[in-house]
Amino acid sequence: MVRARQKQRAASAPRAEEAGGWKAMRTWLAGIVSAVIVAAVGVVFTAWFNARGSDTVGSISGEPPIKVGHVAVDYATQDTALRQAVTDPADRTVLLGSASGSRRDTVMARHDRAPLETADLTVVLVGNRSSLRIVDIQPRVLDRKPVSDGALFIHTSGGEAFTIELAADLDQPAPRFTSPQDPDISYFRKKQIDLRQDERVTLSLTVTGTAAYYAFDLLVTVLAGDRTEQLTIQGPDRTPFRVTGTSGTYHAYYTTSPLGGWQPISRSGACAIEPKLAKAGKC
Repeated sequence: MVRARQKQRAASAPRAEEAGGWKAMRTWLAGIVSAVIVAAVGVVFTAWFNARGSDTVGSISGEPPIKVGHVAVDYATQDTALRQAVTDPADRTVLLGSASGSRRDTVMARHDRAPLETADLTVVLVGNRSSLRIVDIQPRVLDRKPVSDGALFIHTSGGEAFTIELAADLDQPAPRFTSPQDPDISYFRKKQIDLRQDERVTLSLTVTGTAAYYAFDLLVTVLAGDRTEQLTIQGPDRTPFRVTGTSGTYHAYYTTSPLGGWQPISRSGACAIEPKLAKAGKC
């Protein structure tokens, strides 16, 4: 009986070895197949992510299709009107003295400054999708009031204004940006701006308004993939842009001082150096 058991064990040993070898082979084959599948999925995912993945992630995270890289309003060479007169002695000292330009800007901003008749804006937009198209930029009037008459600051520096790419007139019922070459047709009706990821475009925009005081922003319409999205652009201090028409009279008049800052002048002196006052009919 002992011999029979030994013979049975000897016969089953090769079968066990054969079963173990086949199991090892299956494990090896399974590993190879899994590696191939993972590699294939990785290639497909990489191709998809490079093509559309970043766009999908951006959409899911709520990031806008374009980012605002820079916004500026040119006050350096523009006549400026204040909505409120400067009556505080400390504020007048800042304006008329040798205070830094930033302190003067702060005082004027607090009194609701606005460029006179023409606001020159610089906007840098940065693409935030693999590809997108800016199909429209529209100035939106947020507030309309009588022209500002608190104070008028007149620049006397010479030189010609820089070339303006696009312009819009807020006095029109439905203001649209146009080009100097084709001022009667909306620029974005004939052309659009294409951007890719991290690509930049700089827009020089002139917005005019002579009939009133306007607060406004810019509404940008973007086509990214099959989705249309809109983005609102405000001024550098995250408040609306402003522009005002010329008033017939102001509570005070200033011009640049050779010693820095501003110096008060008479109305007749202001009329002599600012043609816009004469056009207003009160000089």
